[in-house]
Amino acid sequence: MSSSLDLTKPLRDAIAEAEELIANAPFIRTEQDRLEGYEYLAGRIRMAMQTAFDYDLERPLFVNPTHQFSRQGLDNPDALYFNAFLREGVEYVVRGRRGTTADLSFQVMAGTYGPGQAPRSCAAFDDRELDIADDGTFEFRYTAEPGATTLIVREVFNDWDTEERGVLWIERPDTMGRPAAPLTEARLAKRYEVAARSLVGSIQTWFAFPHFFQYQQPVNTLTPPQTTPGGLASQRSSIGHYELGEDQALVITVPECTDCAYQAVQIGSDWYVSTDYETHQTSLTKAQAVTDPDGMMRFVVSERPPSVPGGSIANWLETTGHRTGSMMLRWQRLERDLGPEDGPSVEVVPFDSVRDLLPHHSPVTPEEYAARIAARQRSVARRMLS
Repeated sequence: MSSSLDLTKPLRDAIAEAEELIANAPFIRTEQDRLEGYEYLAGRIRMAMQTAFDYDLERPLFVNPTHQFSRQGLDNPDALYFNAFLREGVEYVVRGRRGTTADLSFQVMAGTYGPGQAPRSCAAFDDRELDIADDGTFEFRYTAEPGATTLIVREVFNDWDTEERGVLWIERPDTMGRPAAPLTEARLAKRYEVAARSLVGSIQTWFAFPHFFQYQQPVNTLTPPQTTPGGLASQRSSIGHYELGEDQALVITVPECTDCAYQAVQIGSDWYVSTDYETHQTSLTKAQAVTDPDGMMRFVVSERPPSVPGGSIANWLETTGHRTGSMMLRWQRLERDLGPEDGPSVEVVPFDSVRDLLPHHSPVTPEEYAARIAARQRSVARRMLS
């Protein structure tokens, strides 16, 4: 038996190219940045292998490519992402059981994300358009239209502690009951080549993407609510990026929206990914945040916890050592469109002046904050994002 096959060479070469991209990223300023880059690279390799090997167009299934160990595209800490690859003209059946999460949405995309561009959305809807039985089960059929390549499902949690995920799968009726095609050298070679292209392409894409969107805005500002690039019809977002000195903090003020099931804020790193949302409070939903008596939510972005009488503020967003990074607010499952008055305002202040912008103090003690972090850890584990 010959042992001369070198099927992994394209992937090995791609990993070397990807490492060069990571090592020479222009925004690396600290050792932490560099180490996070290599952690990011591991997630990109993992995603590339999953994209190439964990699917078969003849036997479709939902894969979970984005989670706490494989972050990309300023991933939402509150979302479970599922992708299934499609073939034009083929009929698919999607079945499941609705959980109790705030939002369950479906989107058919044509193409993939690239530097500075989002794929075209062919169709987008949420479970309000499904016929859901009393026991929570549902089924719908979809024939992939010209150009359709991917069905993306997002299941979004507003309350991490109480909401439960559902069950979901996809089938091709015309291939059900057939055995998988035998493994061949050609199929393996193609998959390693797909993984190689996916790895380098994804890093190049997410290096460039925010500069066409987030970084088009002046620093320390957020946009009014707007349609998310490549996003859903029932979703709006506000985007921006921050830069803070050692003794500065940023205060985000936004009305609590009662006309949507889900509203949240997060900060991310210059790698355009979420920062540690499991053991740090780097994101908050409206269910997790404190809303002041005037209907406003006030978040403080800083490295140190801002103190108020009785402890530190409840709506603190930790920068976890990042002086610069991305910011994003999301509203999903909207019942009306949003205007500028629904969006956030932002102010940078000296750290010691934070309290001047907080007319209503919502303190938490160190013990209460530790309990919050413990609850986040349990919730992430329970969702099993990986």
